[in-house]
Amino acid sequence: MHLVRYLLPGQRPQVGVRTGDTVAPVHGVATMAELLRLSADELRTATDHQGDGVPVADVKLLPPLDGRGEVWCAGVTYERSRGARMEESTEQSVYDRVYSAPRPELFPKSPAWRLVTDGEEIGIREDSGHDVPEPELAIVANSRGEIVGFTICNDVSSRSIEGENPLYIPQAKVFAGGCALATGIRPAWEVADPRNLTIDLVIRRDGADVFTGTTSTKQLVRELQDLIDVLFAANEFPDGVILATGTGIVPELDFALRPGDQVVISISEVGTLTNTVAVGREPFAFLAAHTLEETR
Repeated sequence: MHLVRYLLPGQRPQVGVRTGDTVAPVHGVATMAELLRLSADELRTATDHQGDGVPVADVKLLPPLDGRGEVWCAGVTYERSRGARMEESTEQSVYDRVYSAPRPELFPKSPAWRLVTDGEEIGIREDSGHDVPEPELAIVANSRGEIVGFTICNDVSSRSIEGENPLYIPQAKVFAGGCALATGIRPAWEVADPRNLTIDLVIRRDGADVFTGTTSTKQLVRELQDLIDVLFAANEFPDGVILATGTGIVPELDFALRPGDQVVISISEVGTLTNTVAVGREPFAFLAAHTLEETR
């Protein structure tokens, strides 16, 4: 079971429950923002009340966030991430310190309207030259800071820009096509142990696997609810928030994404996210062209 946003021809986006190859609308809930304003108990009850289903093949699945929803990210939450950041950076000590500091690294990644999803392109910067995917388990929290689900985030990043100076992190992290989410949110009550999930990354180039990696959320140095609590301590998220929890898979320094690469991220019990790489702003101009009432 996954919570999704979807579009039928000639209609506005709807919120539904995907089970297998069928999507059914949630009664009385028009947007994901409305769903994420509910308490965890209310949300679970709401998703039990569904209308008639339609085949997934007949709809367009959309990014699972709308309204004033935001995506944030946590950084340096895996030992591998700490090592990679120190290897690439001119200021190594900041990453070593934040890994074990009481306060985690948290930063905004994308508003809902800038998101891309499964089957769409992801972006790399024209002025970087060294960009990589970052496969991450993403926590879905409602407006009250309760964890209500999980999805997959590809936190695409410029290693060259961040490595030059940690103060360039916003430019290394926030750019056109730089944040992809899987189409579905797996409800929290269906994931037995989110701290024991396998994360796999495959990058294909010209039909061949050029990079593969595996990690587990067991390697996370932070507790999931602790990350959410820090995020909500000084912020309001009236339409919910998705927090990507950091990556434990980082390619070696001699690897960089190229246009046309296919990036596949799989997380056990959560789903799969597949995207193809494009360069620059132009491929993502369609995101700004949509209004909240349209496909985004």
